[in-house]
Order: sequence, then C-alpha cells, then structure tokens
Amino acid sequence: MHNQITNMFFMFSKCSSLINIDLSNFNTNNVTNMRSMFYECSSLININLSNFNTNNVTNMACMFYECSSLTNIDLSNFNTNNVIDMGYMFNKCSSLINIDLSNFNTNNVTYMDGMFYGCSSLNNLIYLILIQIMLLKCLVCLMDVQN
Repeated sequence: MHNQITNMFFMFSKCSSLINIDLSNFNTNNVTNMRSMFYECSSLININLSNFNTNNVTNMACMFYECSSLTNIDLSNFNTNNVIDMGYMFNKCSSLINIDLSNFNTNNVTYMDGMFYGCSSLNNLIYLILIQIMLLKCLVCLMDVQN
C-alpha cells in the first residue's frame, strides 16, 4: 500500500520536537508532491534521504522551510528533472552551512522565489553555482521578454 503514495504534502510539518529522521528506506517511487514535507521542523538536526526516489516529483516548494537547526543536507541523489516549483525550499534554514545540490537539474523549474532566503550561514560552493544558474535563467527570461 505504501508504494502507492503520491502526496507527502505536510507529512512531517511542524514536528518541532523531531531531531533525527532516517527515511532512507521510504518508498517514494510514485510521489509527485513533497511540498512542505518538513515545514517548520525547527529542531531537526539529522536527516537521511539517501535513497529517496524523486523521479516523479514536481513540487518541492517549502520542503525544508524553517528547518532552522539543520546544518548539513546531502541531496546529491535527488533527481529534480520534473520539478516545477522549488519556491522557498530552504527558506529560513538559518543554521544550514553545507548543502549538496550537485545533481540538481533546474531546467523545468519555473518558480524559485525565496529558495535560500534567510540561509545566513550557508557558504557552500555548490550553493553559489546554483545561484549563478538561477540568475542566468532570469537573465534569459528577461531577454526573451524584451524581444
């Protein structure tokens, strides 16, 4: 039955006492919506999403919104080819220092507003590369509008 789940919207939302979570054995093969999955999990320090299958996910907006105790997150295994919305994905993750988005594909993303807003501790190079890609996409959009 659990392999038929398509929506994880608000699944762990506001679990403010949650400190550690290992979801490496979660079956996410059919999930399309991970919006606000860990929304305001303000005490979350350790999260293992190493085997998450995100091939079908289209919405990751606010996924880690205000996970203010999270310092490191490895999302290098995330397949984001079908994601359209990443708005506010890491918003207010104020303790986040390192994040690995090395395999993120943002070609289909149309909404990235506030994605890293309030991530005042973030200093990872991979983050900077993603920002450059986002700025280039915005520049191309502006050029298309002007033409």
